[in-house]
Amino acid sequence: MDKIRNFVITAHIDHGKSTLADRMLEVTGTVPPHKMKAQYLDALDLERERGITIKMAPVRMFFEGCILNLIDTPGHSDFSYEVSRSLKAVEGAILLVDATQGIQAQTLANLESARKAELKFIGAVSKVDIASSEQVEQAVKDLADLLETGEEEIFKVSGKTGEGVRELLLEVIRKFPDPKETKVRAALVFSSLYDEHKGVLAFVRVFNGEFKTQTSARLIEAKVDFKIKEIGFFKPELKAEDVIRSGEIGYIATGIKDPGVVRVGDTIGEQALPGFQSPSPVVFVALYPDEGDDYENLKVAIYKLRLHDSSFSIIPTTSDALGRGFQCGFLGRLHFEIVTQRLEREFNIRVVNSFPSVAYKVKSALGEWRTIENPKDFPDDYVSTMEPMVKVTILSPMTYLGSILKLKDIFRMSEIRTETRGEKVILTAALPLSDLISDFDDRIKSISSGFASFSYEFSDYRFARVKRLDVTVAGDMVPGLSRVVFQDDVESVARKTVERLKELLPKQQFTQAIQASASGRIVARETIPALKKALGDFGKNSGDRTRKMKLWKKQKEGKKRLKEAGRVSVSPQVFKELLKR
Repeated sequence: MDKIRNFVITAHIDHGKSTLADRMLEVTGTVPPHKMKAQYLDALDLERERGITIKMAPVRMFFEGCILNLIDTPGHSDFSYEVSRSLKAVEGAILLVDATQGIQAQTLANLESARKAELKFIGAVSKVDIASSEQVEQAVKDLADLLETGEEEIFKVSGKTGEGVRELLLEVIRKFPDPKETKVRAALVFSSLYDEHKGVLAFVRVFNGEFKTQTSARLIEAKVDFKIKEIGFFKPELKAEDVIRSGEIGYIATGIKDPGVVRVGDTIGEQALPGFQSPSPVVFVALYPDEGDDYENLKVAIYKLRLHDSSFSIIPTTSDALGRGFQCGFLGRLHFEIVTQRLEREFNIRVVNSFPSVAYKVKSALGEWRTIENPKDFPDDYVSTMEPMVKVTILSPMTYLGSILKLKDIFRMSEIRTETRGEKVILTAALPLSDLISDFDDRIKSISSGFASFSYEFSDYRFARVKRLDVTVAGDMVPGLSRVVFQDDVESVARKTVERLKELLPKQQFTQAIQASASGRIVARETIPALKKALGDFGKNSGDRTRKMKLWKKQKEGKKRLKEAGRVSVSPQVFKELLKR
């Protein structure tokens, strides 16, 4: 059995990748019927509930005398680097389109990535069991046009009923080429998993040579030598073997206890394979425990999560308002949301987060450039600054184009280009990453009634006009509320912030001034009046007026002393309410 086919299923979110993979496992007999469950390759409960793949999952199947190595990849743009490395591990790609939804933005992005990887394509339309015949025909036509092939070459499949799956697998064997090889011994790391006993398990595709247990190996980019503790394949559970050879996909137990050492894209072997990048966090959020005494539990939980996901960074931090926490860097907003949800689901820890921010490059008066990840560290005296940009691709019915174009003033979209594709339009634009991670996705869904979709990729850094906005309450700055804001939006953001704080903060025995400032100038101010003690009215029978004036004077002096000595605490509850959009 020397015939091997390595391939991926790639598609937009919720287009049926994982369900199709389930039927492949069933058709090939890889998983017995009594053990079968929905989204078999999705190990996390969160993956099943949200209907998305978060961690890529490989599986080894046997069918018609051939070894089929399938990698089920994430569909969201946040994980585009992982997807790009998995594409380097295979020779073919099934491009899947939901018949009820048609081609979406991430479909185009996945196709472009697969073309860059020089993969062979098979087009397939899914969910034909629930779609109308008109929807199926239109999806087949659109996908054939996209792949520049005949409609007869597009497969119609149902992950639910199994229709067309066997025929699709036969086409995989027929159309996809034999595994490609390099000249030197090398294995590409395309994912990883942490095991308490075996250390980091590197998911690899071997391009040349062979690897055996109890032999020495080297991570080229990390420059780390190790002894192989175990080798095996995905069936789909981990199954130990003695050796893994050229063309095969499997895992290597490294024994390395630091998950940050084994990075996606690195090479195990003699010479580095091209294209390695260290995945860099782009969205930065400070996480604090909802309950102050939960810090140690949060610390344990967050480091455990990082054992299985080394793509986010962790730096301890402290806030006067929220206590001890962690400044974390993520691959995108979805990545951040998944981590916080896993903290709550798997460890029963609720967190309070700061405003999501991005990494800015700032030039000082001395001409030195610094990367600023935390808004509170953003300097007032800088010469210039640069912000990260993304290329966003929006696919929408033509009807909503006008509404989408109106977003350019709200989100600073530039370099806008449009291309008509049938009844739909493809719009590409440059967009600051800071605008993307705000409520861009919600706005797109709202104005298009959910019919538009988008994908994005990091492009470059560009000069930007931004300022740090600070908030003080009763003379004390609240670091957790500092953020970097586009210069033209400073006044409006400042006004909204102080007005909201006035609503949320409780009254004290003294007057509280709430101020938002930028570059040393107060931009917006609100005042919370002091609590007043009722001293009665001044009617005929209300008592002596002179006595009341003395009491008023005494109260005023007391409030003055309180104001001088007192500090206002911004509670976690206020923080949470303020951070809500």
